[in-house]
Amino acid sequence: MRKIAVLTVVAMALAMVLSPLAFSARKTIIKIGINAPLTGDIPKVGEGTKYAAQMWLEDIEKAGGLEVGGQKYEVELVIEDNESKAESAVKANTKMITQDDVLAIIGPQSSKQAVPAGEVANKYKTVMISPWSTNPNTTLDRPYVFRGCFLDPFQGPVVANFITDEFGFTKAAVLYDVASDYPKGLAEVFKQAWEEKHGAGSVVAYESFTTKDTDFSSQLTKIVKSGAQVLFTPQYYNEVPLIVSQAKNLGWDGPIVGSDSWGSAETVELCGEACYGLFFSSHYAAAGAKGATKAFIDRYENTYGYIPDDVAALTWDALRLAQQAIQDAGKLTGRIEKDREAVRDALAQIKDFDGITGKMTFTEEGDPIKCAVIVKINNQGEYEFYGSSCP
Repeated sequence: MRKIAVLTVVAMALAMVLSPLAFSARKTIIKIGINAPLTGDIPKVGEGTKYAAQMWLEDIEKAGGLEVGGQKYEVELVIEDNESKAESAVKANTKMITQDDVLAIIGPQSSKQAVPAGEVANKYKTVMISPWSTNPNTTLDRPYVFRGCFLDPFQGPVVANFITDEFGFTKAAVLYDVASDYPKGLAEVFKQAWEEKHGAGSVVAYESFTTKDTDFSSQLTKIVKSGAQVLFTPQYYNEVPLIVSQAKNLGWDGPIVGSDSWGSAETVELCGEACYGLFFSSHYAAAGAKGATKAFIDRYENTYGYIPDDVAALTWDALRLAQQAIQDAGKLTGRIEKDREAVRDALAQIKDFDGITGKMTFTEEGDPIKCAVIVKINNQGEYEFYGSSCP
């Protein structure tokens, strides 16, 4: 019996050593988390995130892995669906950090998910780069949280200045979702910037609704009667077509201007000709792009069948930022806490990163100093570069 017991112990030991789990524990795999809305209200945002990430991973695999300190490492994407919900984004970050041992996280995109998810990433000292969240609170007092886009305090004045310079208007209206961090914050910033230029009360209608509302007739009727010359609405692609069509049906004939949340490919597909000629602030313009930006657009379109929106482009930049930070860290120790800290320190030191959405240098808050683009939806439904505004 004793001999049998010894053989059993030896066999078990050999099984553990030769098992895939034991083998993976002995080698370092770089895991990158993707926190994206694959389902919920804005699934096209999640799709663009996932597709850009898959393209990035394809390049890493073609190179035989990610080289850090002279050694190549296998890279794995851990993709989690946040369902366009704040609580799901928090759970996704918690799981990826505490269970999956990700080295860094890309996303969430929307500020409603990025703000609370950023708190988790910072608590666990894990780098998180939100490609698309423009709300200041995403990175505020969070040294482990970064972003790949400009902020609303910059975007709001950009839009106010553009409308003033382009049209010469002095009276504006705003329609926004009061229950969502991004539109609420940007609406407030725009209102402040507009009234600093044109005086108190020059925002003659300031109307709100709640997430998932589809009938805006009451608010739009007030806006039409207000005497406003322009309507600013910082809403997502699933809401913009409804707002534009209902406004026009109620007699609105002035310009409707949007923000970077209009940048999805779905906006113009759902809105059609009703959105032709309208403007919005954004991070890049696909029509007329050149160099590395055009190469990305062509590759994405050839692979997935449509032109990438700003979410996809920003996700590409965010992944390349993470890649450079990992490489700049110099080496990987295999101790995840130590490696996460090294990546954070390296990311904070990046200067003049040449992204396809523009050059980036980070502030102490983890925010990039970069330009905003004014996009016009032309008569072919393309997002065309119209102008830019830089800090």
